[in-house]
Amino acid sequence: MNDSGHQSDPLRRARLRWRARRGLLENDLIFERFFSRYEHDLSDTDVGVLTKLLELSDNDLMDLLLARKEPDGELASPDMTRVLEMLRSA
Repeated sequence: MNDSGHQSDPLRRARLRWRARRGLLENDLIFERFFSRYEHDLSDTDVGVLTKLLELSDNDLMDLLLARKEPDGELASPDMTRVLEMLRSA
């Protein structure tokens, strides 16, 4: 998790978890494991990064989660890389 402070709003985390329900089962499984492991430790920065990821199409998201592609453009940041590593290891 990041040093930007713990994300203490359970409603915000619940909304994020609901948004993570995807059309592709593989994405759902990855996010379910991720939230089971990290939900209560997420920082505000983590929530912001996850929100950006969830704005992607299912296929683009899967490519990032499976490391078939790395984030580029506005998605390329150290925080994005760190959260993707967390998702991939969950």
